[in-house]
Parts: sequence; C-alpha cells; structure tokens
Amino acid sequence: MPWPRRKSHVLPPHRWQGLSRGARFWRSLKPWLGTAIVVAVCWYLARSWNVPAEPQSIEQVTGRFTRCGPGAAINCVVDGDTIHIGTRRIRVNGIDAPETHPARCAEEARLGEAATGRLLELLQQGPFLLSGPQTIAHDEYGRELRTLSRPRRDGTVQAIADDMVASGFARRYDRGAREPWC
Repeated sequence: MPWPRRKSHVLPPHRWQGLSRGARFWRSLKPWLGTAIVVAVCWYLARSWNVPAEPQSIEQVTGRFTRCGPGAAINCVVDGDTIHIGTRRIRVNGIDAPETHPARCAEEARLGEAATGRLLELLQQGPFLLSGPQTIAHDEYGRELRTLSRPRRDGTVQAIADDMVASGFARRYDRGAREPWC
C-alpha cells in the first residue's frame, strides 16, 4: 500500500494570472465604464424631461408715478429699487440701488437720489408689466419681488432693471452680500 499522498496547500491562482495586459486593463475598466454609462444615461434623461415651469403672474401697470413722501399719490417711487402701487410695496428684482433713507454716507445719499430719479423717469415712459411667479415671493422687508419690463414696438422687451444697471444707478443683485456704496 502506497503511502497516502499529502494534500498540498497550494494557493488558488490569481484572477489575473495568465491574462494579457490588455485583457487585464479591460477587465478592471468594466465596472467604471458601466457606472459612467448609467450616470450619462440618467443625466441625458433628466435634461430631456420637460419640467413644467411655475406659472407666471403678469399684470400691466398704467398710471402716473411720483416720488413717495407726504401727500404722495397711489403710485410712487420710494428709492432706486422699490416702488409702491396702491398698498403694495414692490422690490425690483435683480438689482441693488443706493439707499436714500437711511443713507450710510453723503455719497450714498447723492447716488440714491439720482437712482430714484432715474427709476421714476423709466416708469413714467408709459405702461409696463409686473411679472413674477404665481406664488408671490417676498424679501426680508415684506416687499414683493417682481420683474419690471416694457414691450417695445419692434418686438423686443425693455427690462427696467437692466436699464438701471446700464445707466450706472444700480448693481446686479442676486440675494447675496451687498457691496457698500460709500
């Protein structure tokens, strides 16, 4: 009787043993490639879905505007980015104008008066549109955030906020930190 053979304790072959360098490369790339394809397909589908936009509220404003103050009319301009229409206080969305009350320095007060005059001038050019989301957004002071625009005869749209920025009486403002005017 032959001696019983010993069972050798040989390690199993490595999963890449005997594979070429190219085969090892593609085998290691498969999980990453699959993940990348899934992400790309999800991104494509998300971009191609038409998500319905929130309904817009658009109203036309006609009437004369004056400066707000004692005995002011129903429609008045408070400063370079705030107006009153009846009992509504409206902030022009997208801009920041210098404050008139209280101004932080004499230069801001001067710039604020000029910005107020420019906004009053723009609003007196004729009827304009107040637009914004159907659910009215308010700022920290309770003012409605609205976009003011006016359709032109050539089919383009005059954005009053853009005119204020272009004339130098206001700055772009997207609800971040404000730069001082002094």
